[in-house]
Formats: sequence, structure tokens, C-alpha cells
Amino acid sequence: MSGILEGRVAIVTGAGRGLGREHALELARQGARVVVNDLGTSGAGEGASDGPAGEVVEAIRALGGEAVANGADVANFAATEALVQQAVDEFGGLDIVVNNAGFVRDRMIVTTSEQEWDAVVAVHLKGHFALMHHAAGYWRAEAKAGRTRAARIVNTTSGAGLQGSVGQGSYSAAKAGIAALTLVGAAELGRYGITVNALAPAARTRMTEGPFAAQMAAPDSGFDAMHPGNVSPVVAWLASEDAADVTGRVIEVEGGRICVENGWSHGPSRELDRRWTAAEVGPAVRELLKEAPEPEPVYGAQ
Repeated sequence: MSGILEGRVAIVTGAGRGLGREHALELARQGARVVVNDLGTSGAGEGASDGPAGEVVEAIRALGGEAVANGADVANFAATEALVQQAVDEFGGLDIVVNNAGFVRDRMIVTTSEQEWDAVVAVHLKGHFALMHHAAGYWRAEAKAGRTRAARIVNTTSGAGLQGSVGQGSYSAAKAGIAALTLVGAAELGRYGITVNALAPAARTRMTEGPFAAQMAAPDSGFDAMHPGNVSPVVAWLASEDAADVTGRVIEVEGGRICVENGWSHGPSRELDRRWTAAEVGPAVRELLKEAPEPEPVYGAQ
């Protein structure tokens, strides 16, 4: 197989179903050799099975590509280190990390348990960090040995992390953290030839089949704007050597629409040459709010 990723080696997490599956298949079509990681859990992160990852590996091989399965829990720090080593051992190196693994446990803040919060933050935020850490360590060592690779990290945030989502406090917080981690990663890792970007995909997956089922339904005919495969060509390009000049960006993809997010930026301000008094703060902030753009609404807000 040949394409824009010919000869490159990729890890895709959460690649057994949905977005991750489509990413793994697209990267393989573009010539990448793929380590297909999936713990095989339910949509709520329960249980485990090697079936989903194995099925994607077989699908890639049926296309004429090369792939191996990995069943590691990405929230396990040692397991992600072994995942990087597996790519190196199987395919002779590593060029691409696509962090996609995750699940949701939708609850209002007042009903979210500590265990539910920890589980969601662990798989999304810690899982992204753990694989970034170990992959970046490998790439740094390669660069210091004079073998700088055109390394690419593509993270997965969400509109929930950018605008918030009612009933998804843990998921929204984790995804917001991933967006910030992406910016920091881009700033820190560029010296080693590594770019770090994030996608905010809107697609039909297990995580959207609950509260957003009606909006995500497939049409009777025509272009299926919510098919997860619509997102994957953007992942493939960001993972290519051609994308060397793009880093620290969050890109929203929905159907045929690609949008570069602005993120947090400095807005209107006032400054004194002394400390503000508490009585002065209210009028000043209200004037600034009149000058600032209205924030986008939180998903699900009334």
C-alpha cells in the first residue's frame, strides 16, 4: 500500500471501534504500519476484550497493509511504555501517535462519584499524557543520536472540552485538559522534530449515541455527515511529513467542514498603576464584558 504515510509507523489508541477504527484503517490505506490499540471495553469503560483490536488488524491486512494488535490500558503508565516499545520492536521505529481512546460516564456534577470522575479523567487525560511522554522520550533519544524523525502526535479533544457540555463535567474537563496539553506539547517538543495537534471531531460513535442520538443518526440517502470516517483524512494529513509546519493547533472536523479553533486569547482589558479596590472591580468587569464577544453556549444548556 502507498500514500502520504508510506513507510511510517503509527500507534492508534482506542482503535477497535468508531473513530479510532476509521483512523487506523485510513492510516493503513495511506501506507502506514499500524499498532492497533484497544482495551475492548464497553462505552462506559467496563470489561475488556481483544476482539475489537484483532478485527481491525485483520481488516488492515485484508487491505494489504501491516498491523499488530495491542490490548493495553492507556491509563497504565508502564503499559504505554511497552506499547511504544512494541511499535519499535515490530516495525523498527515509531513516527505517529494518535491518541483517541476514551469513554464517558455521563452525570451531572452533583451526582458524579469520585470513582466515575477518576475513571474518565484517567483514560482521557492521563492516557494522552502517558503515551505522549513515552513516545516523546523515544523521539528525543532518536534526535540526540542524530536520527531525528518527522514525529507526529494527534490528540483528541472535543467540543465538550472547548465549549462545555451539560451532564458531562468529567469528560468536558478531561477534554479541555487535552487541548491545553496539546499546546504545551507543541511548545516543548518541537525541538525534537515533533508536532502536536488535536482534533475536536463531531461524529457518530458509542460516546454520542446517547444524548446526541437524533443529531448523529445516519441519513436515508446522500452524504453521511456524521460518519466517523469523515474525520480520518485530517488525521492522516496531520500525521504526514507534509504537515511539519502545523503544530499547537486544535481543529474541529464535522462532516465536510474543517475549522481551526481560536482557543483562549486575550480580550479587552483595563489597567491601573495601583491595586484595584473591590468596589472598583465590578464596574470595570461589567464594562469589559460589554466589549468582549459572547461565549459560545454550553452544549445542552437551556
